[in-house]
Amino acid sequence: MWQTLIVTLIVAAALLHFCTKYLPAGARRAIVRGLVRCGLNEAKMSVLFKVGPGCGSGCGSCGSCDTPAPPSADDGGAGKKRVILMQVQR
Repeated sequence: MWQTLIVTLIVAAALLHFCTKYLPAGARRAIVRGLVRCGLNEAKMSVLFKVGPGCGSGCGSCGSCDTPAPPSADDGGAGKKRVILMQVQR
């Protein structure tokens, strides 16, 4: 009985570690959304799974709602394409 409980806790901890560290960011965001729907705190889950809070939080930190600034003349031609020449040696 105790062995089964201890093994279950170890496997659950390993699964949590895997989910917070090795899953892609999109999958971690989906897990956070699912946990938030279950009633957990979004800010705490975002910190635990190392993802930023979603757009529904209204934090404005992602900058997706901002309009991009027009390129200025001081950019040094950042808007232009740059050609990189490569020499093939045979």
